[in-house]
Amino acid sequence: MNSRPASFDELDRKIITALMANSRTSFAEIGTTIGLSATAIKRRVDRLRETGVITGFTATVQPSALGWRTEAYVEVYCEGAAPPRRLAEVVRHHPEITAAMTVTGGADALLHVRARDVGHFEEVLERIRAEPFIRKTISVMVLSHLIPESPEAGASHPAPQAAADVR
Repeated sequence: MNSRPASFDELDRKIITALMANSRTSFAEIGTTIGLSATAIKRRVDRLRETGVITGFTATVQPSALGWRTEAYVEVYCEGAAPPRRLAEVVRHHPEITAAMTVTGGADALLHVRARDVGHFEEVLERIRAEPFIRKTISVMVLSHLIPESPEAGASHPAPQAAADVR
């Protein structure tokens, strides 16, 4: 990946918009829509990938089809100042954590957790709380997605076998 700033114009923006709506849209279809050849679209997509503007292509899957029927956000409060790299190290060991970020406000981090059921979520929460620098957590269970087509409503990977066997 290149670290220099990419030149980015309105045609690139239209290409990215089309790919975000459906990453399986062919270069020919995109080209027809915005007035470029399929070859020109491919060259632009290749450049956008090389410069790190496009970082990948994924499938969005209904989480329940993969075994994730329970979802929550967990605020994490640490003892002292836990460096982000230490938090990142910890969350990598919990396959049920599908997203994690440091945040402003009272909490040090916010975790997006998916689990098979409430019992499995409770077990995940206990594993997170067992980390020596975690002071407390506050959890909020998701009841429904008000924007069902949002990336947060989908899943990018199946429930790991290890997670399916826990309990």
